[in-house]
Amino acid sequence: MIKGDGIPLAVRIRPQILEDFVGQQHILSQGSMLYRAIKSRRVPSFIFWGPPGCGKTTLGHIISREIGAEYKYLNAAFSSSAQVKKIIVDSRQLYDKQQQKTVIFVDEFHRFNKLQQEALVPDTEVGSIYFIGTTIHKPYHYVIPSLISRSIISEFKPLQVKDIIFVLNRALANEEKGLGKLGVEASLGAVEYIAANCGGDARSALTALELGVLSTVKNQQGKIVFDLESARQSIQRKTFYDKKGSYHYDTISAFIKSVRGSDVDSSLFWLAKMIKGGQDARFIARRLIILASEDIGNANPFALVLATNCFKSIEVVGPPEEDLILAQVTIYLASSPKSNTAYMAIKRAKDDAEHQEYSEVPKHLMNHSTNYKYPHSFGGYVKQDYGAPNSYYCPKDIGEEKKIKKFLEYLDKNGKMNNDAVV
Repeated sequence: MIKGDGIPLAVRIRPQILEDFVGQQHILSQGSMLYRAIKSRRVPSFIFWGPPGCGKTTLGHIISREIGAEYKYLNAAFSSSAQVKKIIVDSRQLYDKQQQKTVIFVDEFHRFNKLQQEALVPDTEVGSIYFIGTTIHKPYHYVIPSLISRSIISEFKPLQVKDIIFVLNRALANEEKGLGKLGVEASLGAVEYIAANCGGDARSALTALELGVLSTVKNQQGKIVFDLESARQSIQRKTFYDKKGSYHYDTISAFIKSVRGSDVDSSLFWLAKMIKGGQDARFIARRLIILASEDIGNANPFALVLATNCFKSIEVVGPPEEDLILAQVTIYLASSPKSNTAYMAIKRAKDDAEHQEYSEVPKHLMNHSTNYKYPHSFGGYVKQDYGAPNSYYCPKDIGEEKKIKKFLEYLDKNGKMNNDAVV
């Protein structure tokens, strides 16, 4: 009989000490500020944010044990204001009587309303409680400033495949709380498959392992053989792509920056991530239209035409064929020469327009003026003052924009239009 049988494997084998915690080395390596704070028992309040199953709740438990504090758990989705206030009052009394602090751990903290969050502020201020909140969202959008300023914000990352493999093997070997007494023969391929397809979520990986092992009939030798096929059946491919969450914004950012950087393969990878995550194709197409103008511009004017037609095409075609259209246009834009001169030109012009709120229109450009020189009467171009206080457009010597640069330089030098000046 496994100790704690009936309790999910992920909960049974949860690490109890900091040394057994796996992953998040960017914030928890020995010598890091967070590691030193926990070991010295001089911890402030914390807000942990990141995807599910990456250790936020586990670290909260460990911190409570390491500092010898009372531990109170709340899930914000199911906790009333009255419950929050009662825990705060009880914690205050415990501190007044015994000088023992309480860790108030609030899971899904983004679900607390403003009043519930404000109730925690006075006691975090005087130090009678330790507050630890966890969320899958960037806290700056959901947490009140007074708690933000009193807390250390730590971003948790999805666990790496090697970390998940370590966690799974530890669960297979643990005879007291894990699966060690069941006689499991797990192939390396099966463990690696779960680790690669759990989306960096240790909880999901352990759940899949437990389900696969317990649903497999023992062979004639009394062994449970957990092979690759068992692994495939026990885990659903996982994505933590959330169209409203921070990963959504990070992914579209990576996509746009890859296209801008002319990395075709990375552009396609992040595009595929968004497609698999169910992102609206029109959202992606709109961003490509913006990029075609902002980052390619007149270096390849056809890029904007193609991006605009991409948007129109996917509205006509729809899924799944719209994926092909997005891929084609992504490849073309990533492969195009890049120029942000249009973006920079209008930015400079808008800056001048803002600081020169009133700019007098030259008299020869005013309506019904008789002094205006009609360019076509001079062969298509004539020098005259059109009112710009500065020079804004600085074309690059690249792609189609190279022709524009040559054309403008010719006009500036010769002051007239002829066949040599045509783009």
